[in-house]
Amino acid sequence: MIFEVWAPTVTAVELDVPGGRRPMSPGQDGWWSAAVPEAGHGTRYGFVLDGDGPYPDPRSRWQPEGIFGPSAVYDHAHFTWTDHGWKGRDLRGSVIYELHIGTFTTEGTFEAAAEKLQHLTELGVDLVEIMPVAPVPGSRNWGYDGVDLYAVNHTYGGPDGLKTLVDACHQAGLGVILDVVYNHLGPSGNFLHPFGPYFSGFAGSYWGEAVNLDGPGSDVVRRYFIDNALQWLRDYHVDGLRLDAVHALHDRRATHLLAELSDEVDVLSCSVGRPLTLIAESDLNDPRMVRSRDADGYGMTAQWNDDVHHALHTAVSGEHHGYYADFAGLSALAKVLTSGVMHDGGHSSFRGRAHGRSFAGVPGHRLVACLQNHDQIGNRPMGDRLPIPELKLGAGLLLTSPFTPMLFMGEEWGARAPFLFFSDHVDPELRDSEGGRRQREFEGFGYAWEAPDPSEEETFLRSKLDWSELKDEEHWSLLCWYRDLTALRRALPELSDPRLDRVRVDHDPDDRWLVMRRGSLAVSVNFSPESLTLPIPLGVVLLASDENMSETPEGARLPGQSLVIHRPDT
Repeated sequence: MIFEVWAPTVTAVELDVPGGRRPMSPGQDGWWSAAVPEAGHGTRYGFVLDGDGPYPDPRSRWQPEGIFGPSAVYDHAHFTWTDHGWKGRDLRGSVIYELHIGTFTTEGTFEAAAEKLQHLTELGVDLVEIMPVAPVPGSRNWGYDGVDLYAVNHTYGGPDGLKTLVDACHQAGLGVILDVVYNHLGPSGNFLHPFGPYFSGFAGSYWGEAVNLDGPGSDVVRRYFIDNALQWLRDYHVDGLRLDAVHALHDRRATHLLAELSDEVDVLSCSVGRPLTLIAESDLNDPRMVRSRDADGYGMTAQWNDDVHHALHTAVSGEHHGYYADFAGLSALAKVLTSGVMHDGGHSSFRGRAHGRSFAGVPGHRLVACLQNHDQIGNRPMGDRLPIPELKLGAGLLLTSPFTPMLFMGEEWGARAPFLFFSDHVDPELRDSEGGRRQREFEGFGYAWEAPDPSEEETFLRSKLDWSELKDEEHWSLLCWYRDLTALRRALPELSDPRLDRVRVDHDPDDRWLVMRRGSLAVSVNFSPESLTLPIPLGVVLLASDENMSETPEGARLPGQSLVIHRPDT
């Protein structure tokens, strides 16, 4: 077997393997290599740089003893796939379900998650989005402190475990999107610095040092991230990637890393014969993110759309602190449902400046929208979720909107478990300071910050879903509501039509009602706790959150906090 590593700034590299250290030979452009014929699947190894180390392989595929242990050889041919007939899953018309492996089940493993796939197929989900699985410090983490980006967290089940889950998803007809983090690496166990110029030398974001995408040596660094993305799509049969916080990628090159990645993924898609999806999390509200490469865009398939979340959350909850301030009032919800974004060049009070550009001409399926996700729940001090009445209204609008809807684990039955911020840093200083760091991150967000200690195991355990809640009538009823909504979305083309210019919205900010028209269909919502008569005939009711809907000469009579999908007789 040939071992290779890029280390352009050192004078000597040794390979540490069972039996001792072996010198590596220098090659071109800072690459070193060594042949070890007896090495194979499972062989432990590391690299010694100018006498320091051993360090894990920057491209380690397997860290069976965690981030501070040796790397292990992983042969992708060691796993036997059964998804040979899988043709992929297109994002268009799909419903996404986001989950965190560690808290989705009591066991917190890939194997246990695979046992819940029937629940997801019956819910009407098309794509499962898995929060980051790269190795992290300790035994519990959201995943955004990952290092050893080519490996898979051993506490979840390692590389074979992830493949087993992807294989099972495909057998169930579900595509898989994997959340990856390329804008920074975790603060503990990051051993890339000794190997070469992987970082730019300045804080790229609140979360860490910027990666080197445009400075000296950045050709290989860019390749490090592009090859990583291709690994998940090719070797793990993943159907798409969600790229974390791409606004924190500092790249001044003429061709942005995302555009380069888009081109490479298109080539791979042609090779494997199935659609491959790239979803960017971007805070820029820049339509170039999702415009095609031939239109001088970055070529992302879609991007997360926080504006839709903020408008929905404000409408159903009444909150208007922090970044929700610009979304107070139903006019904001009306705007995002018809324009895609709220901030399209106007003033953002939270940022104190103008923000965004118009998304005119961008189809709605390129905007991934949600009522809840890991950030919007977990960034609240107590990780609290929306109550069931608010979920009913929000889900009714989300799943009939022109966007690609995304649900967050447990939302579909109104899970009581919070989703708190948790970590398990081994470094005592990081462990002790994590709570304070988290509080500082959200200064100015309008929260009275009284959060559980993220380092306590109980914080993590409280965030695990309680599947026994499905035995309760209230939770089962909400699950049926979500199932009915996804089924209706799939059955009626008007509800998945992504053309934003075909959406019409009427609303009354004082009486707090809104009507969204999708072709001949209407989605009428009464946000008020009082019964209201809307100036629209009820007609044929297809789905209602409350059976006490009625017709009056003036229009449809809706009980307080209710939603109805109907075909008015007009």
